[in-house]
Amino acid sequence: MFSHVKISLSTLFVLLITFYANAQLKLPNVITSNMVLQQQQPVPVWGWAGKGATVSVQFGGQEKSTKADENGYWKISLSSLKASAEPAQMTIISAGQTITLNNILVGEVWLCSGQSNMEYPMKKGYSRTPPARGADSAAMELSVNNPQIRLFNVKRDLSGPDVVTTGWQECKGEALEQFSALGYFFAKNIQNKLQVPIGILFTSWGGTQIEPWTPVSAYLKMPAFKDEATKTPKLMNGVEPGKIYNSMVKPLAPYALKGFLWYQGESNVVTEDSIRYADKMQALIESWREAWGNNKLPFYDVMLAPHYYTHRKDKLPHNSETLPLIWEAQTAALAIPNTEIVTVSDLVDNLDDIHPSYKWEVGRRMAALVLSKKYGYKNMEFTGPRFKSMQVKGDKIVLTFTHSKGLKTSDGQPVNWLTIAGNDGKFVDAKAEIEGDKVSVSSPQVTEPKQVRLGWNEIAEPNLVNGAGLPAVPFRTDHTKWAYQLP
Repeated sequence: MFSHVKISLSTLFVLLITFYANAQLKLPNVITSNMVLQQQQPVPVWGWAGKGATVSVQFGGQEKSTKADENGYWKISLSSLKASAEPAQMTIISAGQTITLNNILVGEVWLCSGQSNMEYPMKKGYSRTPPARGADSAAMELSVNNPQIRLFNVKRDLSGPDVVTTGWQECKGEALEQFSALGYFFAKNIQNKLQVPIGILFTSWGGTQIEPWTPVSAYLKMPAFKDEATKTPKLMNGVEPGKIYNSMVKPLAPYALKGFLWYQGESNVVTEDSIRYADKMQALIESWREAWGNNKLPFYDVMLAPHYYTHRKDKLPHNSETLPLIWEAQTAALAIPNTEIVTVSDLVDNLDDIHPSYKWEVGRRMAALVLSKKYGYKNMEFTGPRFKSMQVKGDKIVLTFTHSKGLKTSDGQPVNWLTIAGNDGKFVDAKAEIEGDKVSVSSPQVTEPKQVRLGWNEIAEPNLVNGAGLPAVPFRTDHTKWAYQLP
């Protein structure tokens, strides 16, 4: 029926050449006006154009060119840039087409991700407990207009191969209201200290487990997941791995950034992951670093807050140690290079609310961590005392800690949430004496002590703090061992 349609080979060739020559010059949705580019490292710029077309990128006195590959994909890297608060323009040109991006700054870029406590917005978007200690700092900041902070909000959408977003926005108005409170206060604190522009990429989804944030390929590489990752259909912990990663993380790579901030785990408490969560952290961290082509990118985490998981009506019943087992996994995962964690057990007013209010303080602590680890402010404390070692001395166990300068209790009372056990493994309440940067633990009921636990309960809010007032990290000396597996 199509016999009357005749196209010569030469005509077809011309049509194909015309098609490729006129293919739309396109950028990924993460590269827009108002963005912040990462200083002091190569800055990738990428997109799509006609097959074999020459593409040039002009920015900051640089002009770089390349050719699109057979699929139309192209990428160039701008040379290292200096921080600049002066709005600048980027121009991308190919085959007579021009894209101009305006109001671009150069500074520090971080990516924030996780579930609802990272998603927790500046403006109340769902029911949450009002802060009992002072005013709602997030509400007080809603009138801020700070063009030196730029916000990039990835919408919860799995419909395509690129992120769904309104693009980079200046820090004000609706863009600020809908943004992560933790992410904003983190940006505010480091911007105040560094005095350079700050860009925050924000991609989170409330109620999600860690598995959909991690590509299947990451699980296939780890012996711990060999059996699960090779099954069909591929389900990890009852959900599809990589489903969110593919649409809400992968398209952001390789946008130049300084590192990642992560606040997730509550949904893996619900599924009672325990120490396996450390394996899953390794899979996620290494896959994200691989996507960005840098196996040393910092990955900083928030230790989950105390919460009455035993009051929840989940498929699996929980006990008072279900959450502590995830705390143990989060602590164990610090064996992964270039990782750290902040503690927040003192920021809970209502133990039935899984969303503690004080995200401004969590953001401040995360900023202190980053300033200490990445920006040279070595004396900034960001976490509470961490168990280091124990020594049995007669009827006592002497504990030593890191991050222990100025060891004390927050309320001037004896150390709480401490238990001790002998060979029978039966833990009883213990008393403690603080001796410099050590704690001596004992009980008249245990004459030959073997083990100590601190804060080993889902609702524990330990009063043992360091000089910065930050609470001790829960632990048990008889902890489950976890070994970082070299990739």
